[in-house]
Amino acid sequence: MLSDRPRAVQSDLAAALAAALLVLTAAVVGYVIEHRDGTLFVSAAPLYGHWGPHAGPGTAASVAVAVAVVAYGPLLAARLAWRKLLAAVWATTTVWTFSLALIDGWERGVARRLTTRYEYLQVISPVNRFHDIPAALRDFTHHILLHSPDHWPAHIAGHPPAATLTFVLLDRVGLGGGAWAGVWCITVGATAGVAVLVTVRALAGEALARRAAPFLALAPAAVWMGTSADGYFAAVAAWALALLALAVTGHRPRTTGLASGLLLGLTAYLSYGLTLIAVIAGAVLLLGRRSRLRPLPYVLAGLTVVPLVFTLLGFNWWEAYRLLVTRYYEGAGGVRPYGYWVWANLACTVLITGPATAAGLRRAGAAALRIGAGLVPRGRTAREHLPGTEREHLPGTARGEEPVSGVADTGVRPALRPAPGTAPRLAVLVIGALLALLVADLSGMSKAETERIWLPFALWMLAAGAFLPRPRAWLVAQATSALLLNHLLLTGW
Repeated sequence: MLSDRPRAVQSDLAAALAAALLVLTAAVVGYVIEHRDGTLFVSAAPLYGHWGPHAGPGTAASVAVAVAVVAYGPLLAARLAWRKLLAAVWATTTVWTFSLALIDGWERGVARRLTTRYEYLQVISPVNRFHDIPAALRDFTHHILLHSPDHWPAHIAGHPPAATLTFVLLDRVGLGGGAWAGVWCITVGATAGVAVLVTVRALAGEALARRAAPFLALAPAAVWMGTSADGYFAAVAAWALALLALAVTGHRPRTTGLASGLLLGLTAYLSYGLTLIAVIAGAVLLLGRRSRLRPLPYVLAGLTVVPLVFTLLGFNWWEAYRLLVTRYYEGAGGVRPYGYWVWANLACTVLITGPATAAGLRRAGAAALRIGAGLVPRGRTAREHLPGTEREHLPGTARGEEPVSGVADTGVRPALRPAPGTAPRLAVLVIGALLALLVADLSGMSKAETERIWLPFALWMLAAGAFLPRPRAWLVAQATSALLLNHLLLTGW
């Protein structure tokens, strides 16, 4: 799957070109619809934002980060000790996200993002409507509909209360205001890539995780991770899945299973749409060891905690979701045409995942087909292919020698060659994320603004970059798309 034969490379380029054409088509058709009917409610279709070429304090820093990752990312990903690599990915992602946000300046890019009339901090200042948290939770559903008295702002009404409570609790510990909220979302959100790498290593081996690392660190999605609260939600969901992956591969299954369940329960109270993380969780279970079902009682026990607490405090999740659906169609969601957004949302996904992911998904599909063709060893986990952090021995070489073919053609030394059967395992994980995203798309409850809403699913698709040979060229494409987007558009998130 890492072949750099001309035909394979041409297919990769064709996939990237098809993705670019999808974006172009969505932009042209969106422009026509919005100027003819005004029903899209976006000025830079398919994205929420408007045209506004600009530069800012983060311009130089973002370019410097991009150059550094392109130049040294693949090499360091192959050579750093595993824990140091995880720390490096988190640090790089944090700096990359902050620098992109600061292209818009500190106030617009960070400090004011979560204080607009649609956002969470509106219920904290100037009037704190959550000063009595139990009372606010009991009364939460009474303010969801647009015609209800003192109806919630859009994002509070559109999410379960754990999302809002996060910022209420930050305010109570002295970290109030938009600046601290923005810093929280970026810093926590930047850990999502680390969680994805932990999961990939547990389920598909360390080699593929290391190859995916630069793509997660330099993700175009960072444009919207700073400072959308959905970046924070994505991190919570990613760690829930990472802990589940550790549990089903035998890493302290009781502790990690219980912790995974706790976070899975929390995700459902951060965003209604995050219930679709269950699709990716199903892929994780499928890829676990033969004893994969052993941690499930602990996962289920943890899963009940957060829902039980909120229910006892008076919040009815099901009633709130029913009212949200009504609220959604009372607003722009009832006007925006499904026939456009059902495919234009996928163009948004291309923009947040980048051209490398389009090419990687093509290879992931081919790898998945190998399972059905019987070309993949069955019944062995990635951990059995690659125990602990030991680097895999390449066939035809002595230990300690560098290979003379295969992934070494990418110029990264010492290279790590994926063990047999691990590429299809990663493909299953990536395709699981794609399926979750497609279900969200077909539901019609995500018409527009999916560049932030779908971050929890899109981050897993970025791991498909591990399939690509010559990663530096693809990293250039990823960085260029992110830098152009952030400098040419004033995004809404």
